[in-house]
Amino acid sequence: MPILLDLFLTFAKIGLFTFGGGYAMISLIENICVEDKKWITHDEMMNVAIIAESTPGPIAINCATYVGYKKHRILGAVVATVGMVLPSFVIIFAISKFMESFLEIAWIANAFQGIKIAVGILIVDAAVKMMKKMKKKPFQIFMVACSTVAMMVISIFNLNISSMLIMLLAAIVGIMVVVVKDQVRKENIEQ
Repeated sequence: MPILLDLFLTFAKIGLFTFGGGYAMISLIENICVEDKKWITHDEMMNVAIIAESTPGPIAINCATYVGYKKHRILGAVVATVGMVLPSFVIIFAISKFMESFLEIAWIANAFQGIKIAVGILIVDAAVKMMKKMKKKPFQIFMVACSTVAMMVISIFNLNISSMLIMLLAAIVGIMVVVVKDQVRKENIEQ
């Protein structure tokens, strides 16, 4: 199959069958693009997820754009992005025409309740996979633990704190650790 068609169909399938947004899609993107098709490595997927989270736009679309670019440059990026977006756009457009009556159907309302649980499981699955592949250094484990606790506290107490603030604080702490380590290394060399 030509790579452009494969990119489009792959990301259209991910976009069509994934509910819950970008975080839920990360697990599927990793399964398909890393394990099945071997378009990118596990390390690249971790980096893509981190960069895609910190850049404007939905994380899954940013991931699709990166993978498409990696496989076939600009045209690949466009094709993968359109493949990711098109199914959701068509479905949401169709649902918007019948939204009020759509959610009144009992089995559809129940299906959405079940989907919420599945989305949570997909998000946890993606996080666990990334943590398993993460280099197990004390600082990284500390940052994962602190971020997890912070997000749980924010959720439990329904605090209005953006996850971007936590990411910014983690970045600042990471930079400070690198600067301190570099300073200590320089002092050890001078002695």
